[in-house]
Amino acid sequence: MDKIIGIGNALVDALVRLKSDDMLEEFNLPKGSMQLIQSDLNKKIYDRISAFEVGQDAGGSAGNTIRALGCLGVSTSFIGKIGNDSYGNFYKEAMEKEGVESRLLVHPDLPTGVANTFISPGGQRTFATFLGAGATLSAEDLDIKMFENGHYFYIEGYLVQNHSLMKRAIELAKQSGLLICLDLASYNIVHEDKDFFKQLILNDVDILFANKDEARAITGLEPAEALEVLAKECEIAIVKTGRRGALIAKGEQRVHVDAIWVDEVVDTTGAGDSFAAGFLYGLATHESLRRCGEIGSLLAGYVIQYLGASIPDERLRELQKEVMKID
Repeated sequence: MDKIIGIGNALVDALVRLKSDDMLEEFNLPKGSMQLIQSDLNKKIYDRISAFEVGQDAGGSAGNTIRALGCLGVSTSFIGKIGNDSYGNFYKEAMEKEGVESRLLVHPDLPTGVANTFISPGGQRTFATFLGAGATLSAEDLDIKMFENGHYFYIEGYLVQNHSLMKRAIELAKQSGLLICLDLASYNIVHEDKDFFKQLILNDVDILFANKDEARAITGLEPAEALEVLAKECEIAIVKTGRRGALIAKGEQRVHVDAIWVDEVVDTTGAGDSFAAGFLYGLATHESLRRCGEIGSLLAGYVIQYLGASIPDERLRELQKEVMKID
């Protein structure tokens, strides 16, 4: 089985279920977006949500994907930076619990990053993210040894605040012979740094993951047309379309996979990350393009039934059996 190495913002998710979107308006957070915030606003949000029941989970886009792959038994490692605090210990333990090889660096002074995750009625999630120690991960922190023995390198678009870090990570991964997988992260992130993303896709990316909003932000087109544009620039392009499933292109091959029907969508946090995990699991085990997409849809369908980006242990065993049954 091929090894998958990931890099991203190491964050602990603070999960709050909302009865309305009033709090999003209070903090000027566009619904469905990811906004980077500073420590003062993070403190205000912390104070505001303290009266709510707040869930806690290891998060971060690439971290979610790599941890889900670990749950499925894939050989994985993760590069990130945490603080020397209880959140950092929680994050490291959560990753290692699923068999992920930790390549986590520790900042001695800054706290571990937090993704304040607001879950609207219907399951849509909105992030107010304080990167904390994660923001100090730099190109100088990276070493070629971090990329040894891998086959795929998975990088999240949320790292775009540090161009030199992304470029250096991709450079080292390519020197080590890894295929580059990029998730575009969030439509507003793409919109704000479109030219940089376009250059990455054109010059460096082998496998691209985007949802319909991100695909529109990078191409200006709707899913089917966006897929055709993106497919010309990388080996495999995936455009996720929510309840309508996902569109996948490789060369002349085109595949549509349906979304998994669930009775209740509790929280869409981690849905795209889980899809990527399922898809990469299929690639790592040398499955067909369709099967890769079907496993991705299966994982996404499971995770949206629970709060946060984790699947309870008892359902994980069921999921593993379902993955094996897909043909």
